[in-house]
Amino acid sequence: MTPRDASDDSRWSDLDRPPLNGAALRRGLVRDGGHGGLYCDVEVVQSTGSTNNDLVGLAARGDAEEGAVLVAEEQTAGRGRLDRQWTAPARSGLFFSVLLKPAEVPVARWGWLPLLTGVAVATGLSRAAGIDTALKWPNDLLVSIGGEERKVGGILAERAGEDGVVVGVGINVTLSEQELPVPQAGSLLLAGAITTDRDPLLRAVLRSLEEWYGRWREAGGDPAASGLQETYATGCATLGRTVRAELPGDRSITGEAVAVDGDGRLVIATEEGVQEPVGAGDIVHLRPA
Repeated sequence: MTPRDASDDSRWSDLDRPPLNGAALRRGLVRDGGHGGLYCDVEVVQSTGSTNNDLVGLAARGDAEEGAVLVAEEQTAGRGRLDRQWTAPARSGLFFSVLLKPAEVPVARWGWLPLLTGVAVATGLSRAAGIDTALKWPNDLLVSIGGEERKVGGILAERAGEDGVVVGVGINVTLSEQELPVPQAGSLLLAGAITTDRDPLLRAVLRSLEEWYGRWREAGGDPAASGLQETYATGCATLGRTVRAELPGDRSITGEAVAVDGDGRLVIATEEGVQEPVGAGDIVHLRPA
């Protein structure tokens, strides 16, 4: 990818939301000319529809390698799971995608990548922002604001050709209450983060992703051997809750979320005594933890 830094434009229309420093991010994350570390390039653009769409397209054309990172100061057509729209003011959050090509991992285990990304993001934010971030299965990031559970971010994983996956992350950083898209949303600022400087936050999250991805790959994608399954379960706010799973085909089941199995599926124990694994669907928390 050819870098085109949004920060080069020096567009400081909002002094509380300075642009990311693309050159500094590359210096801190891209190692030895692309060798010796995961990241081969970090590109920051002023605005785009969706970083996931752009990076999937680049990968399909052979114009992006594993470890390519695309960051947007603003997304005009950002998407979450189930094609939900994700909107936020320019420079108010972190909106980025990473191309991964886990050749040594069986494709059957690639379903762990969004959960792995969730663990990495939560770990990175804990270190850099000093806040506890919980995970809602399968891909939401939760924080506590005034004792209330709020969504601060989300993850979307999409196949990129036969050998790749693009993981996209959106995190609300400096949104005020008035700017939140829905009342259930939150931001790092509202959660009391010790910093809302997006440069160190992004570096921390990407370094955490590199660490967890490397550990998972070395274990051949085994979620137990890599420690991923245990760590995800420990930080998952869904487990131990009564939930309703809204499934494809207008079907739903209600019960207690009791485990995340070896395939990354949420196991729900129903009132009928059946333990049903859910691999895809929308999960609604029905009572506090």
